[in-house]
Amino acid sequence: MEDFPSAHLPLEWLLQLVPRLQTRMFSISSSLLAHPNQAHITVAVVSWMTPFKRKRYGLCSTWLAQLDPKKDEVHVPVWFCQGALKRPPPSVPLVLVGPGTGCAPFRALIEDRTILSADEPAAPILFFFGCRNETKDFLYKDFWFSHTKNSEVLSEQKGGGFFVAFSRDQAQKVYVQHKIQEEGIKVWNFLKSGAWVYVAGSATKMPADVMSTLEEVISREGGFSKESASRWLKQLEKIGRYHVEAWS
Repeated sequence: MEDFPSAHLPLEWLLQLVPRLQTRMFSISSSLLAHPNQAHITVAVVSWMTPFKRKRYGLCSTWLAQLDPKKDEVHVPVWFCQGALKRPPPSVPLVLVGPGTGCAPFRALIEDRTILSADEPAAPILFFFGCRNETKDFLYKDFWFSHTKNSEVLSEQKGGGFFVAFSRDQAQKVYVQHKIQEEGIKVWNFLKSGAWVYVAGSATKMPADVMSTLEEVISREGGFSKESASRWLKQLEKIGRYHVEAWS
């Protein structure tokens, strides 16, 4: 109404036009083994510029960011539902691809596997993370690096690895798929040894780009034609070794 002051819309008409607020769904980014009776979420505050050059912010993410339980008692209505990502056995090696807040479920998974490894053998993990800038949105930086040491699941000693793509820290944009290409031999060795693949994040282009990149890696490192590599990857999906959790 601020953009079109000449418009005079009765309140009851406006209420009919405005849709009900939709439930927001977030991946749980914590393990119950590491944080009993807690559920962590990873939320980026949404903001954008309208065609009329007005700054707008996401309703839910902004509200959550402004909450301060140290000042006031906070009550947030929460529902839990079955997620799209199947929990893998600790003995299965993993290839994780989670740019931005797509890293959320992988924080939970790595916490879980780290604790379980105290009682049973845990397979290594290759994790490809991406963000715009190292200094601005490198989510859980210390957490990831702590698991690359002392034979943790992301460490080279364990056979794992942690690879980061900063898309805006240089003239040429670098995304997770570029890092997957660079580590193609490791990725192929993981895949042919029975690794499961998990992809989480924005549904816009990333999941399709990652799948296309993996097809190229399989074709190049495995000696397959592109058509055979595509079929090989689709078979992983069919047997439950390729999982995607994406949102718009």
